[in-house]
Amino acid sequence: MTDRDEQAYAGTAEGKGPVQIDEELARHLKNKREELFEEFEIRDEFPSEVLQEAEERAEDPEGDIVDELEERRDLRDLTTWTTDPADAQDFDDAISVKRTDDGYRLWVHIADVTHYVTPETAMWDEALERANTVYLPAYTTHMLPPVLAETVCSLVPNEDRLAHTVEMHIDGETLSHESIDIYKSVIHSDARQTYNDCEDRLDDEDAPLHEENQLAYELAEKLHEQRKEDGSLVLNPKRDRAHTIIEECMLKANKAVTHTLQWDRGVEAMFRVHPQPTPDEWNEALQEIQDLDGVSIPGEAWEDPRKAVNATLEEAPRRQLDKIQWAVMKVMPRAKYMSDPFGGHHALNFEIYGHFTSPIRRLSDLVNHWIIYTNEVPEGIADLCDHASDKQKDGETCERIYKDFLEEVGLDPHAVNNRGVEVVDDPEDADHTA
Repeated sequence: MTDRDEQAYAGTAEGKGPVQIDEELARHLKNKREELFEEFEIRDEFPSEVLQEAEERAEDPEGDIVDELEERRDLRDLTTWTTDPADAQDFDDAISVKRTDDGYRLWVHIADVTHYVTPETAMWDEALERANTVYLPAYTTHMLPPVLAETVCSLVPNEDRLAHTVEMHIDGETLSHESIDIYKSVIHSDARQTYNDCEDRLDDEDAPLHEENQLAYELAEKLHEQRKEDGSLVLNPKRDRAHTIIEECMLKANKAVTHTLQWDRGVEAMFRVHPQPTPDEWNEALQEIQDLDGVSIPGEAWEDPRKAVNATLEEAPRRQLDKIQWAVMKVMPRAKYMSDPFGGHHALNFEIYGHFTSPIRRLSDLVNHWIIYTNEVPEGIADLCDHASDKQKDGETCERIYKDFLEEVGLDPHAVNNRGVEVVDDPEDADHTA
């Protein structure tokens, strides 16, 4: 129930090539996608005007950086890296971290999409209409033209990039923000890590970025444990260290931006609101969990359902984890975007919350970048929130139906997502599972 849970990816299977399919099955998949895109009004092709505008805007990224250097903070000498799934197509976020005398200094660098995509452009209008990127297994429909999403805006390694940086000084004891500074920057990513790379580097003292990853994990683990103590719902207690680093750093950055928007600026924005289940719904979920074989909710945890679920997941047999998670998800209302943040985010147990860290793939983040930079709120922000909420639901439903269809035709959605597909001429050569 966190930022990255809303669009998760799995790592690529080691040592295996694409899933092979024949031409007839490839046509079936294409027809199914087109059917779903029509049903949910998902735009697959970009208008020529949008593509031309994107190409023109992205024709000289190096020149853009030279022109911008005087107006931005030059962070290219700061050790910076990305951590993403092996099959990630765009890199929204990178981090840097240092220890201070009384805590930590954390930089979360986010792709500066609004340098390229601004109001009163065809790209902006198209992004508003699409509202998010839709990720189907082996097929992506971007919110932004690919030349921006996958190249110019993406924080690829060993290239200078324009970024929007959230710099935070975090107290080592309370883990609160001692200072928050949000500004435009130029960064240089030193490495593109997969989650597996991160785990390996944490274990290997001689590996590149070992100390940096260790420090990032030290901070992230503290933040994670504090969230649980405060009552944030953690449905995946077995999450590995790499995911913990990215999840906690992004949550911390999103909270910092939300704090600035609401308490320092007092402006409307696209906040993320998650209503809570009714007491009866929570009781129903907890009773269902308590009735599972081998599962017992600790007596002292019953007063706060979120803490009760957290404590139960920590001790429950692995075979029951999915059932516990499903019991909770059945009673959880959908999170939605709202221009009024009050009501908070129930699952995270945050008083207010919003998205900032994925402007390549989410409209809310793109709009919030514009507001934090200019203090100008786009017209009709409440309608934009409703539209983004609806399109997110449509995208998730489309993804679920398409995965079900893959299974119906004998394909493993997980394998297709991880490894892609290859069309072979001879049907007898096709191996759907190898």
